Amino acid sequence: MRALIQRVNSSKVYINKKEYSSIKRGMLILLGITQNDSVDKIKKLVNKIINLRIFPSNDKNMDQSVIDINGSILVVSQFTLYGNCEKGRRPSFVNAEQPDRAKILYEKFIREIESKNINVKQGKFGSEMQIHIENNGPVTLMLEL
Repeated sequence: MRALIQRVNSSKVYINKKEYSSIKRGMLILLGITQNDSVDKIKKLVNKIINLRIFPSNDKNMDQSVIDINGSILVVSQFTLYGNCEKGRRPSFVNAEQPDRAKILYEKFIREIESKNINVKQGKFGSEMQIHIENNGPVTLMLEL
């Protein structure tokens, strides 16, 4: 499981040119799911993400988490995080989980964040989306379990 995390001032998901979901200050998480990912990995990854100290306090050090700032999280499924470009010119996605199982784990990931009393919004699994990001920093991190 891979999570590309961006610290944002705001982020919005559009589908068919209509706003689908949005957040203000917090994190945009692009979530990639591969074969053999599990609920245990979800719990560990969510715990790591919500406690990451990537937000600045008054002295401008990154020492606050999304919990500390009462921020929001926007989660978008991103199977292309498992794209392999080593051979040829077209990425291979054989390492990405099959859509039916990936959707189940994606939804469990969102529910795990919700269980921590964090405002979480989401993209629409399997849809063509446009993501608008006001990246803060920019701060972008890749986590993998």
